[in-house]
Amino acid sequence: MTTPLNSHNLQSFINTHRLAAVILPMDAHTATVEDAAMALGVDADRVIKSLVFMAGDQPILVINNGLARVDRKKLAAYLGMNRKRVKFARAEKALEVSGYVVGSMPPFGHRENLRTIVDAATAGIATVYGGGGSVDAMMRLSSSELLKVTHAEVVDISE
Repeated sequence: MTTPLNSHNLQSFINTHRLAAVILPMDAHTATVEDAAMALGVDADRVIKSLVFMAGDQPILVINNGLARVDRKKLAAYLGMNRKRVKFARAEKALEVSGYVVGSMPPFGHRENLRTIVDAATAGIATVYGGGGSVDAMMRLSSSELLKVTHAEVVDISE
């Protein structure tokens, strides 16, 4: 097993691509959206989740915000697949394809270039906060920069 990526790797990606994203060290692990929002002093809707799904045998990164849940039926319909073929990736698979441990996953800078789908509600928020590459870091960035660097497809995929 290779060593997981961390916030230093993410900072290198940010520097290489000249992004305005900022990694924010946190005093504690922010395991939930609520924890992250409270620690950052922002509304939970501004905290994004980077989730790896398997669409058949293809990994896909889905970015959603706040307490919203991904509607697998909508996601499967968009992908043109049966809902049963679209599942959350197991933690080991998410680590393998992204390089990041679940709970620290940023929306970009992964080991593999992942097809990325961003929920339409997330795309409409000016500044968002996502995983900072380590369990004790978050990242602040604009949604326009998020969409640009990930080449994301913007789709309504929330429940």
